[in-house]
Amino acid sequence: MIKMYGLKNCDTCKKAKKDLMHANKTFEIFDFKSDGLRKEKLLDWSAKLGWETLINKRGTTWRRLKDTEKSDLNINELINLVMLNPALIKRPLFELDDFVIVGYREEQKKALGI
Repeated sequence: MIKMYGLKNCDTCKKAKKDLMHANKTFEIFDFKSDGLRKEKLLDWSAKLGWETLINKRGTTWRRLKDTEKSDLNINELINLVMLNPALIKRPLFELDDFVIVGYREEQKKALGI
């Protein structure tokens, strides 16, 4: 089963949901805001992907942060920042067993079997 994480209002997440349905894939959707985000899950994703892959520095949430909030972050500060602002995570994010995929371009679609 595919687990998809994202935000309900994210256009890319909506497209991924639609494509998964059309491909008859079995999946669950988790919304960062309404379902919450566990610190353990965040640490697992960062260990598998790395922070540079996991954090969306091109998004409006990152750009709205003050420079002092996003410079010289240690791991604990980064975790706290993401826990307070889950929209900082690139999305959608997919889990397939122990494998994690972030984003929704052709490469990710192929990995999902879409």
